[in-house]
Amino acid sequence: MPAETGDITRLLNEWRSGSRDAENQLFELVMPNLHRLANYLMRTERTDISLQPTELVNQVYLRLVNAKNRDWRNRQHFFAIAARIMRRYLIDHARGRPKADFIPLGGIEDLLPAGSPKTELALTVDQLLDELAKVEPAWCQVVEVKYFLGLTDEEAAEAFGLKLRTMQRMWREARRWLFERVEARHANRTSE
Repeated sequence: MPAETGDITRLLNEWRSGSRDAENQLFELVMPNLHRLANYLMRTERTDISLQPTELVNQVYLRLVNAKNRDWRNRQHFFAIAARIMRRYLIDHARGRPKADFIPLGGIEDLLPAGSPKTELALTVDQLLDELAKVEPAWCQVVEVKYFLGLTDEEAAEAFGLKLRTMQRMWREARRWLFERVEARHANRTSE
């Protein structure tokens, strides 16, 4: 296990126990990764977006600090929660702007009503991810970092400490699960 992974897990446990020093060390250690994710994400956004990467990181930081007493399992769990916070923040931000852009999920867009904005897809995926988190939390985390954060397969596998093929299988299964749910919603809508 890389030293950083062990350090993050140890610092998470110490932070939960109330150590301010551990909190400072933890965020000093994870901030570069959070900034890298935010910068990557902002590069895929429209040029006229008012949100800046630093603002996104600050929002994630504030929410993580408020979640201090959570049962942090390890580095992967921490970054999965950070990704979920980014997802929620970006969804809220997207609701305020009509032309949000997200990475496509291949085929799901075709099942939305004609002329439906991409924000509608992001909101649909967000709702479905809440359901997916209950039955397959690991798949949910993979979708969050792939769809909302735009990580490559290699980056996602590294973030979760998985073999590349394992992460790719999870991504494929999660997309299938999402597609089936969106397809069922579409079928219900057209039969009404």
